[in-house]
Amino acid sequence: MPRAVAPPPSGEFEVRLIKPFSGNPAHTIEVIGEPNRSASIKQINHHGSNTNEKKGDVPADDVQELLRLVERLRGYPSNPEKDIYGADVKIEYNTFEIQWASDDSDSAADVIKEIAQEQKDEFKDVADSIDALARMFAKKDSAV
Repeated sequence: MPRAVAPPPSGEFEVRLIKPFSGNPAHTIEVIGEPNRSASIKQINHHGSNTNEKKGDVPADDVQELLRLVERLRGYPSNPEKDIYGADVKIEYNTFEIQWASDDSDSAADVIKEIAQEQKDEFKDVADSIDALARMFAKKDSAV
């Protein structure tokens, strides 16, 4: 059953990467914006009760590439209890039309015994791309 999350306003998107898959987050990246425009990016590193937050802006060309990559995950199976892609990350993708997360409840995931290596590789590529965006553009310290 899909998660009950209010979608962003029409035209906006949100992409979130959370590490690790299980337990308390140690590393979170959020990209929020609109297609064909620059977007804001925030990277949060959690160190116990302390957090280190960096912000920045992602250029429109990189936003388009990110959306193209994340859109390919649409329809991929998800599982709230098991890291079925073996990447130890969660990815969430929310638009007005689509709400998908790798840790959603998905009845199809119960039937699927093995995820194709191609899907695992593509999922990891998307996660690595989100991480790379944060390294490149989330450089300004943010008041927490």
